[in-house]
Amino acid sequence: MRRGLAVYAALAYLFLHAPLLILAAFSFNTSKYTVWEGASLVWYRALWEDGRLLEAAWNSVLIGCAATVLATAMGTLAAYAMWKRGARWLEGAFFLSLVTPEVVMGVALLAFYQWVFHFLDVRLGMHTVIAAHVMFSLAYVVVVVMARLRTMDRSLEEAALDLGATEAETFWRVTLPRMAPAIGTAALLVFAISFDDYVITSLVAGVDSETLPMLIYTMARRGVSPAVNAISTIITVAVGVMILMAERWRRA
Repeated sequence: MRRGLAVYAALAYLFLHAPLLILAAFSFNTSKYTVWEGASLVWYRALWEDGRLLEAAWNSVLIGCAATVLATAMGTLAAYAMWKRGARWLEGAFFLSLVTPEVVMGVALLAFYQWVFHFLDVRLGMHTVIAAHVMFSLAYVVVVVMARLRTMDRSLEEAALDLGATEAETFWRVTLPRMAPAIGTAALLVFAISFDDYVITSLVAGVDSETLPMLIYTMARRGVSPAVNAISTIITVAVGVMILMAERWRRA
């Protein structure tokens, strides 16, 4: 029985990761087709020379970093406030954005932006993409941080206050250090989700805010360059490192 479960687990992991392994292997293939002709770094050099691909990747990094900082800060404070006040109904409302289909969220945000555009002289661009990513990422931060807060002993804060610490000092010196692993995990999760998003981004992006998923989808309709295999391999390795870091912080 134990051996059979091990074989089943190995097959399941192979099913999940075989496409990624094949992608990584063909990123080193000399040929531009799915026929192995020899190992080479030619497509990594082609990636370095592809200005549009690098620009789209840089846009994704900028949007992901900005959304991560804003969503993590706002979501952490929201989770702490709900933990302190016990707002169960508000906590449940955050789950609504987790189950709302992305296309519905994207259309709703686009309609909201168009309504705002009637009053403010703004257009779709990097700022609207960042705002959209912050909106749909907040719920993930709240869920992760709240899970950590539920394991904390409230008496620690009460003891700090009894010993003369202010509420601000109690938060920075007692509560925040114990929330740090969850905050770090939430930040990595938000960055990965933001970097990967296509549906919502494609609806709220401007002409100067093309992201990597948008460009890859456009290229896939005409024929994908093997340089995409190279950048996808780099992203996969980076995300894998982020996942390992998040798991380590989660167990801290």
